[in-house]
Amino acid sequence: MLLLLTVFLGLKTAAQTADTKPLKLHHAEPLYTDLIRDLGARKGEHELNIGFGVNDEKTYYSYTGFAEYEFAIANRLGLEVEVPFEVNTAAPGYDKTVAPGNRVEGIKLATQYTFLVSQQWQTSMAVGYIQEMEFSPFDQTSSTLFSGTRYNPIFIAATRLTPNIHTLLYTGPEIEQDFATGHTTTTMAVNANLHYVFANGNFVGVETNMDFSAEKPDIVLRPQFKVAFSKSVSLGVLAGIPVSNQNHGLSAMTRMIWVP
Repeated sequence: MLLLLTVFLGLKTAAQTADTKPLKLHHAEPLYTDLIRDLGARKGEHELNIGFGVNDEKTYYSYTGFAEYEFAIANRLGLEVEVPFEVNTAAPGYDKTVAPGNRVEGIKLATQYTFLVSQQWQTSMAVGYIQEMEFSPFDQTSSTLFSGTRYNPIFIAATRLTPNIHTLLYTGPEIEQDFATGHTTTTMAVNANLHYVFANGNFVGVETNMDFSAEKPDIVLRPQFKVAFSKSVSLGVLAGIPVSNQNHGLSAMTRMIWVP
């Protein structure tokens, strides 16, 4: 329902402003938890992202990747399709059974609508929704294709404190449902970002990913930078440094960004 409402509001706004391009402010976009589309996106914009990463989970290593395509079907209304995957191997000294099964993680369908762009306050705000169907590991797909689903409404607020210093808040509950048991778990995600943006659009900064659940908070700092090789191709590189959860080690990820 929320997904349909967001699309309806975006199409209505686009129809009212069909002959004019709406105001759009440039905001630095975090590399790990990225946006569904640029804030204030204009109709016809689109982008392809491909990423790879490695995570030290102490008893095993997780090699992850994803491919995502995002596009603006109307002014300020973006859609995204993403397919993430993971391959896991046991760490030296541990039995291979400690590593989860390899799998395509799922299919993510998402939408985002920018409802505020303020030139005076150099601020943009948006709401969105992500629906992910989670696939079972490859060795279990013969019995069931999907293991669960995840519901994730989000709110985004970004402000340019100066032309070079950008801040962004990305937050919302993540509700995960397991199909086999019917059990649901809820985690509140709060992602705070601070970036320094250079005149050519390259940036350096830090992304702070905080997950709050019934257990103690899980906080990861992700220092990062993005370099543009051309108007169409950029590369983002980041590291993950766990702060509060000692069950996770260091991680790293790269994101290739192509704007046709």
